[in-house]
Amino acid sequence: MNRKIDRGLGKTVDWQLVFYYLLLVFIGWISIYASIHSSEPSGIFAWGSRSGKQFIWMLTSFGIAALILFAINPRLWEVISVPAYFVVVALLVAVIFLGSEVKGSHSWFQFGPVSFQPAEISKITTSLMLATLMSKSNFSFNRRKDFWRVMLAVLIPMLIIVAESETGSALVYVGFMFAMFREGLSGWYLVIILAAIILFILTLKTSVWVALIVVGVAALIGLWIILRNFRPHSRERRRALPLLFLGVAGTVIMSLSTSFVFEKVLAEHQRKRIEVLLGMTEDPAGVGYNVRQSMIAIGSGGFGGKGFLQGTQTTYGFVPEQSTDFIFCTIGEEWGFLGCTVVILLYAFMIIRIIKNSEKSRGAFTRIYGYCLASCLFMHLLINVGMTIGLMPVIGIPLPFISYGGSSLWAFTILLFIFIALDRQENKYF
Repeated sequence: MNRKIDRGLGKTVDWQLVFYYLLLVFIGWISIYASIHSSEPSGIFAWGSRSGKQFIWMLTSFGIAALILFAINPRLWEVISVPAYFVVVALLVAVIFLGSEVKGSHSWFQFGPVSFQPAEISKITTSLMLATLMSKSNFSFNRRKDFWRVMLAVLIPMLIIVAESETGSALVYVGFMFAMFREGLSGWYLVIILAAIILFILTLKTSVWVALIVVGVAALIGLWIILRNFRPHSRERRRALPLLFLGVAGTVIMSLSTSFVFEKVLAEHQRKRIEVLLGMTEDPAGVGYNVRQSMIAIGSGGFGGKGFLQGTQTTYGFVPEQSTDFIFCTIGEEWGFLGCTVVILLYAFMIIRIIKNSEKSRGAFTRIYGYCLASCLFMHLLINVGMTIGLMPVIGIPLPFISYGGSSLWAFTILLFIFIALDRQENKYF
């Protein structure tokens, strides 16, 4: 009779991921202190300062991580994935009507001094929901029912978050496409998304007629490829031609509606940020001020940085939101190119490690959840860093584990340690 033998904590917990997590959290804490030490002159542990509050949130996050890792049965996450998803969707809707308005966004519940943003928790529940849906034994994106279940699981919270005016958080949901590609979704959907982005920018920068000419040329090239590679009356040609027609029709409609979406759907501050990013307008003292000051701060750090608490842009508060959305420029100014490289490499090593562990897992639920986690981290890193160096519009999105804020730190801690717990469960026994 074979008996399972527990391998113990040392061999089952991925301590490498835990190390990356702790290092990023510590870097975030000292960077928050650096960004506020002149405006809030007190010690790094002072409760009244942001660094003091972040320290408390760090301790509670470590407690949450330990609870997930050692006290909660990992199988529970799959069991509660569906009800948790719908509870959070309900909270996303409720916050629009009952939440407090913060910087034009109705996405926060306010309970005295404590604030709570359901959009942060939604990333966790959506990841669990996707893992549950796509891990079913007979799942296939070729089946229409399975396809739309997965798409709706992403689109429902994403569209509600857009209604909250939290465009940045909603954009993160596009990253879930990477997990879907791993599970068999056609790569053409990524091509469609990229083409839509390019077409949107082209229409704004030039005119709708230039965009339509580009669509026409692309349609002719596509038709030539289909006629050249597929035999007449073949099944492949019969499927490809309608898809080409639908694609052309969709891009034409998008080109004609770009102006309406830009003027009527996007908020004024969102339009201005896109215009500044694309070079359509110059606004160094207004919407473009944050990015301009952030780039100055990062550039002034040079190769090795000015040193801890020595950054002039940081010390004199030239960059707004420097402890939250623009925390990366604090790292750039005080630790320079080397510091930025170390931080980005830590994220890269963490994401690669998560994907590697996901691929080794025997259970589909763990694998898919791991890819969802990696996608969330990658999208946040891409958008936040791109935002601080002027490559992405300013859409207010935190840098995982580093930016100031309890909701963000708790959410990413839960998101990561659920995966570490799932991975540990698979490695627990001989």
